Amino acid sequence: MDLQERDERRAVAEAAVEELSEIGVVGVVLPWVDTSGITRTKSVPLGKLPSAAAWGVGMSPVFDGFLLDDSIVAGRYAGSALGDLRLHPDLSRLTLLAGQPGWAWAPVDRYRQDGQPHVQDSRSLLRRLTGELAGEGFTVKAAFEIEWVASQAAGLPDDPDAFVPALTGPAYGLTRLIEVSDYGRDLLEALDAQNVVVDQFHPEYAAGQLEVSVAAEDPIGAADTSVLVRATIRAISAQHGLRVSFSPKVTAEGVGNGGHVHLSVWREDQNLMNGGPGTFGLTADGEAFMAGVLDHLPGLLALGAPSVASYLRLVPSHWAGAYAAWGLENRETALRFVTGADGERQSAANVEVKSVDAAANPYLLMAGLLAAGRAGLRAGSTLPEPVGIDPGTLTDEGRRDAGIRGLPTSLEEAVRAFESDAVLTEAFGEELSVSIAEVRRGEIALFDGVSPAGVAAAVRWRH
Repeated sequence: MDLQERDERRAVAEAAVEELSEIGVVGVVLPWVDTSGITRTKSVPLGKLPSAAAWGVGMSPVFDGFLLDDSIVAGRYAGSALGDLRLHPDLSRLTLLAGQPGWAWAPVDRYRQDGQPHVQDSRSLLRRLTGELAGEGFTVKAAFEIEWVASQAAGLPDDPDAFVPALTGPAYGLTRLIEVSDYGRDLLEALDAQNVVVDQFHPEYAAGQLEVSVAAEDPIGAADTSVLVRATIRAISAQHGLRVSFSPKVTAEGVGNGGHVHLSVWREDQNLMNGGPGTFGLTADGEAFMAGVLDHLPGLLALGAPSVASYLRLVPSHWAGAYAAWGLENRETALRFVTGADGERQSAANVEVKSVDAAANPYLLMAGLLAAGRAGLRAGSTLPEPVGIDPGTLTDEGRRDAGIRGLPTSLEEAVRAFESDAVLTEAFGEELSVSIAEVRRGEIALFDGVSPAGVAAAVRWRH
């Protein structure tokens, strides 16, 4: 980042300050997501935004080694008290927070003091991979589904941190939506005011569970929007006396929250997931991209199912996608191919990655998906036969005969798969790859010997 770019950033911020001050904004939230998937933040008074835009806001690199309980892994490249980084807000995403009057929001990129991107900054990594893919003639449209559970904020008299569902209606039931009618209205109004395009809002399966689906956008935009939507849900929930959890496992016996990702790969104006001669209308490039993701799913789980609690959710016959397989509208395969209705397939066809959850850093996960898909494109990879049944209903022999692999059943297994996946580790670089593995193993050690109920309780209000 040279002086000219700093001056340009300052000028944009100065114009924004003038506009925001007129509508009562006093501070700007500057968030980033750490390696463990927790959104951390600094903030500045509005008048300091030009300085933050040009020169950044200081922040220790120690957060690359943070665990979800705020303990720190002293790793090879992360967790040191030494050094400093600069948080530079991306003012193209500057947003007035409808759920937090007086505040605006802008996600940050983390830079070194010499003006170069920090090698462990996940947002910068995603920007680089998006650009490299564009250089090969491909763009990706993506969106994260946001699932959460709403709880009575007070918990129980003997356990304030207990999950007490704020909704009592049946799964997907209109009764449940009626119970949160005012809450849902305020949430939709807030998201609309923040220019978040909501496709659906509805009750989900688990106790107290709701979901918002948003429109697809570029990969960085999709990750930014997922962070913004979750922050908005928290803010509106607090206004309604509710506590929310995005954890992959809220209670040991319950169904957890997923963080499914929808992807489509494009060349210019053509959706490569549709209009081809392949299975279900896939083009050769659309198939290759999907095949790359499928091939690298074991290692990708260290990014997309990054918590010990993730593997309490990722079990067969729970719509979690526990098998490395794909199928047309099959919610039990890790990759669900979605064509959309007749007449809209050119715009709607996409693949849903189901085996990931909301404990993930969305930038790391999206970067991994792009790296895997790009590897498939470069290799001209092909998909196995689609699976038209729940793989969990087959015997072990039946799955072997069908070429269906089980995905990792523990975080340690996923970390080993990540470390042995040259496509992912080379795309991420040594420092970030090592830190990801160290942070994951730090959480494994944190929960060594802890019961599923204990794990669920410990992570319940962290994500």
